[in-house]
Amino acid sequence: MDTWRLLPFEVHNAAWNMAIDEAVLQACIDEKVPNTLRFYRWTPSAVSIGRNEPLEDRVYLQTAKQFGVDIIRRCSGGGTVYHDSEGEITYSVVAKTCSLGGNNDVANVYFKIYEALTDALRLLGVSADFNDGAAKCCPNLTVGGKKISGSSQALSRGCVLQHGTLLRSVDLTKMFQLLKLKDLSCTQAADIGQEKITSIADELGHQISFDTVSNALKQGFKTILKIQLQEAPLTPFEEELAGKLYKEKYSTQEWTFNTKTP
Repeated sequence: MDTWRLLPFEVHNAAWNMAIDEAVLQACIDEKVPNTLRFYRWTPSAVSIGRNEPLEDRVYLQTAKQFGVDIIRRCSGGGTVYHDSEGEITYSVVAKTCSLGGNNDVANVYFKIYEALTDALRLLGVSADFNDGAAKCCPNLTVGGKKISGSSQALSRGCVLQHGTLLRSVDLTKMFQLLKLKDLSCTQAADIGQEKITSIADELGHQISFDTVSNALKQGFKTILKIQLQEAPLTPFEEELAGKLYKEKYSTQEWTFNTKTP
């Protein structure tokens, strides 16, 4: 049975969260660390956009500033996501793709990770289904047709970073005051969101703690991937690289606003 590293649960701002994820990916590529699982939160709340997304077409920038919400561009693809500091737990998987069902077959990687999330939700009393998405949408998890978890990927040299959301609760009004949907007002978008988005709290009828969600996620990954988890911190290499990425990339306006990413 393989042993994966489990990084300690942490809370960071958006730039640090993305810098850490990319640093772990690079360490995996360089074979400096084992396959790694990470859970984290965002403080302050943030909006993240895919590496090729046009920022000003996706986010109400002035509203984000008024709300004190961070804006960050991910190194992964996918769409625009609101990360609420109290409503969301984020998972990050960095691993050799061969450990997750096959080389560069991204569909298999999504499916395997979502199996683990589905099992975690089952432990919490929520029955979820894998949704393979549409032509321009990443796969996601749904409950009764409503999205409860979405994610995005970055692939490089046989390694994958997949990070994504799991909605503990959701504030649709705030979400759609920040995210732009073409030809829809904030109120119209929030009304549509009621029909398309759910959360653990919505499904159970009550709130559960971050620790409870995190423990369920750990068990889901252990069961489905047939792995052991050993908690360990970032290596000095990862800490140094994350600091460099934080300062020179994720904290810069050039990276956040530039769609021509390297």
